[in-house]
Amino acid sequence: MFDFSKNPNDLGILSQYVAQACCIHLGEEKRYLFEARLGKIIAESGAVDIPDFIRMAKAEATGRLRDKIIDSMTTHETYWFRDTRPWESLENAILPELGKLLQSGKKSRIRILSAACSTGQEPYSIALLLHKLKSSGMLDGVNLSSFEITGFDISPGTLFLASAGRYSQLEISRGLPDYWKTNFFDSTLGNTWTLKPEIRSMVTFKKRNLQDDLSNLGLFDLVLCRNVAIYFKEDFKKDLFNRLAQVILPNGHLMLGGTESLFTHQHLFSSENVSGSFFYKRK
Repeated sequence: MFDFSKNPNDLGILSQYVAQACCIHLGEEKRYLFEARLGKIIAESGAVDIPDFIRMAKAEATGRLRDKIIDSMTTHETYWFRDTRPWESLENAILPELGKLLQSGKKSRIRILSAACSTGQEPYSIALLLHKLKSSGMLDGVNLSSFEITGFDISPGTLFLASAGRYSQLEISRGLPDYWKTNFFDSTLGNTWTLKPEIRSMVTFKKRNLQDDLSNLGLFDLVLCRNVAIYFKEDFKKDLFNRLAQVILPNGHLMLGGTESLFTHQHLFSSENVSGSFFYKRK
């Protein structure tokens, strides 16, 4: 493990680099996090000190070292149907309303975006709900391929896992009722569970940084950006929500985490109580 105590002043340089790479701002008081998440990577790189390590990360043509840093420092906390009530609102109100736009011919496709999707539980949860609505008759006459679900994340490692749609016993148990596991997963080697192809095929994953211009992704009817802005500084949060607004269609919805709000963006969004959960509608 790399010894961070040799040059404690260098920690500020590392903190600044991490903030630039993935928007996560950690002060020097979080030294234990840098030690736990980056100590081994720095040691294995052969860098003589932190400035040398950062030079190596910036100079490497493949970007693999930078990706390792991002993978280690980003939070991958996620689970199925996180916070039950907003998912009930999606199932009972928002997704059926989007389905009606397809049924009536007013739209030919519905586009849904999961920002910072981690290992895929969030966009796959949407795909599962759509299958349930279809089987219950709520989406009669609608081909599920008319729903285009995109998930993006900054971490190559989590995107690889998301694309595979394979989860450990612990991951499968976090928020996923037995109904879904029984009907939409196959038991696979190593005590893992893999989503059936008809669910995996509904979601496309892309590598994006929340700092990026998102306009090249197109426009969406529904965007989920949940429990991620809490890690960012206020000025970046404002910029992020401005950019998200630009990819949401008029009257489209933004779904945030339970502790997040858009009080600073009332000129762009109006809050809407949907079956007991708050969503934000693009003006």
